[in-house]
Amino acid sequence: MTQPNNPLHGITLKVMLETLVEYYGWEKLGKHVKINCFITNPSMNSSLTFLRKTPWARKKIEDLYLEVVERQ
Repeated sequence: MTQPNNPLHGITLKVMLETLVEYYGWEKLGKHVKINCFITNPSMNSSLTFLRKTPWARKKIEDLYLEVVERQ
């Protein structure tokens, strides 16, 4: 099933988070999206676990990811 109007189609949460961490680093990412798992002992696994369980936080990451991709 294709989703031509969905710019996130086929992009995993892990890829989004890796892109944002590479672009901002954990510290700046924690300032953009105030989530404790980005600020205190950040790790990819704990952040992904939190984001998968927390729809509002995932939405913020998706929106920020789209902004970053548009800039590049």
